[in-house]
Amino acid sequence: MANQSPLEETADRAHRETVRLGEETLTFETGHIARQADGAVVLRHRGSFLLATVVADASTTRDFLPLTVDYRERTAAVGRIPGNYFRRETRPGEHEVLTSRLIDRALRPLFADGFRARTQIDIRVFSADAESDLPGLALTAAAAAVALSGLPFAGPVVGGRLLRVGGRHELLAGEKRADAADLDLLVAATRRGWVMLEGESRVVSEDALLTALDAAHTALLPLIEGIERLVEARPPSERTLPEPAGLDADAAAAVERLTAPLDAALNTPDKRARAEMIDTLRARLRVEAPTLSPESLDAALDAARKRRTRATIRAGRRLDGRAPADIRPIECITHLLPGAHGSALFTRGGTQALVSATLGSGREGQDTETLLGQRRSRFLLHYNFPGFAVGEASSSRGPGRREIGHGHLARRALEAVMPRGKGWPYTVRVVSDITESDGSSSMATVCGATLAMLAAGVPLAAPVAGIAMGLVRDTDGSTILSDILGEEDFMGDMDFKVAGTADGITAIQLDNKLGDLPRDLLADALEQARRGRLHILDAMAPALEALPAQSAGRTPRHASFRVDQSRVGHVIGSGGRNLNQIQSRTGARIEISRDGQVLVLGPDAEAIRQARREIEAIALELKAGGIYRSVVRSVRDYGVFVRIADHEGLIHRSRWGAGDHEQAKEGDELIVRVVGADEKGRLVIERATDASPLDALNG
Repeated sequence: MANQSPLEETADRAHRETVRLGEETLTFETGHIARQADGAVVLRHRGSFLLATVVADASTTRDFLPLTVDYRERTAAVGRIPGNYFRRETRPGEHEVLTSRLIDRALRPLFADGFRARTQIDIRVFSADAESDLPGLALTAAAAAVALSGLPFAGPVVGGRLLRVGGRHELLAGEKRADAADLDLLVAATRRGWVMLEGESRVVSEDALLTALDAAHTALLPLIEGIERLVEARPPSERTLPEPAGLDADAAAAVERLTAPLDAALNTPDKRARAEMIDTLRARLRVEAPTLSPESLDAALDAARKRRTRATIRAGRRLDGRAPADIRPIECITHLLPGAHGSALFTRGGTQALVSATLGSGREGQDTETLLGQRRSRFLLHYNFPGFAVGEASSSRGPGRREIGHGHLARRALEAVMPRGKGWPYTVRVVSDITESDGSSSMATVCGATLAMLAAGVPLAAPVAGIAMGLVRDTDGSTILSDILGEEDFMGDMDFKVAGTADGITAIQLDNKLGDLPRDLLADALEQARRGRLHILDAMAPALEALPAQSAGRTPRHASFRVDQSRVGHVIGSGGRNLNQIQSRTGARIEISRDGQVLVLGPDAEAIRQARREIEAIALELKAGGIYRSVVRSVRDYGVFVRIADHEGLIHRSRWGAGDHEQAKEGDELIVRVVGADEKGRLVIERATDASPLDALNG
């Protein structure tokens, strides 16, 4: 057949499952490409073609799953050659890193507890359609490949991009639809509940979010059924996997003999003191059980510590003594950094973010190359996490996947309240340096960024605060935790970050270790997060209310104004001469658009004022009959030469009025009236003795 695909021509070697989602068709194919991988799936949607593979080897670790997820896009997927010097794909871009993290977070909790084999999941986009949701397709393709691999995995799990556009929910929508949406989430779910959520919204309520998630879960069920049929048709080969190493019985007994000092450590509210007591216990175990390996003793101590911590939380008491819904003490300081446009230090318990906000010109926005072309962002947020924030002696080596992901989440949380339109010509860069960390540093970044931007004069629509929620669940029930500590995150079952204003949610990120989170627990966590978010906003309110007074003596180093569109060429000058001269004289940076919007950024307020005066002087268009201030340049027997802004003209002695024009002196200010121009185009000016200085249009 003429329209037969290559895979259709080799049907004897491949199996195919087609799934209908509304008007969309997705096709899973396996058995033809990448047959040496443990699991391999091709996923097609419209003109998109993705290949996902998974390989696990025999090497294992004791205490974590060494899972690596790599999502990569090929520019050939849209018929382009890479624009870099090498003309080939190099290191992954930020979008690819973020997508890799999303897939990892959706798959990792579904691997069997104790599975420790080194596992590599690779997803490559070989053809891309502008109407396809590539991250959602990549997640689903990867999950299908894992399901076919024979690895111990509690799937299927599927994902997709959920948009709400005009009150209508859309699933698997492409990037082009996102600009019109007021809710934009990437979701991952099993039949039983939600595994991972991440996205942003334009201030939606908790109820609206739950309604959208309910609709998405129902819509995703056909994809789950499609993967189940695929696995049933192509059952994975049985694999012999190494058994996870259990706890050493003698080591567990040695730890049990130290129950009292362990409980004393776990009841110590201060993080540093608690850590020192745990370290002392580790050393004591080595002395009291010298025949046992340090690794087995550490594993037994960590297991006992986790078990007892979870039991204490379920009883209603947390590591630092708080009740489940309590928020740690909050301190907000603004204008901490003299050289920054705006700055803030936000501290919540043992977590602290030092945040700066800088305004730049539109040209200083970041251009990003994607498969669909270049995009420019004029709001940048960069998150840094140095080792000293957690007392580690480690050097900073640039942002890793975690830093990129946390910064992206914080930026999404603030996107909904950023100023938009031609009236806001600035690029805003926010930098958050975490100076202390004990949980929820990305949400501290959201709070600190709100304070820093408002201190810099950015007109946010509303303040935004963020909170991280946790969960401890056992056979008897669940305890939801507000504002979790780092240890509660590590030992608990959920990390659920929620950011928003007093009116609703602007961003969420859900990860959980249960495999899938039931709807009722999600709803309860959202409500408790709402109350916590309002508490944090109330704690930030005094600092926000004090900002006008604190900023009074801090004149801004940026200005935006408009000049007449017809005078833009005069301001720029031939070859940019006028603009370059103003920048050289004042030290300011100037950007002017064709419609007359002018942006001035300078080292201090005086540079801004001087640059603005010079630009407005050039842009001033004199009109016949207009009254202006002028300065005397020279006096002649036939009249007085004056300058009006950037224009010069002669007041002939016949137009001087009463008195002797020769009494005028160089530098005198005069109020003049523009009569018009003579036959040679020269200004004709007269002294306006009947006008008040308040009548002068150029003040």
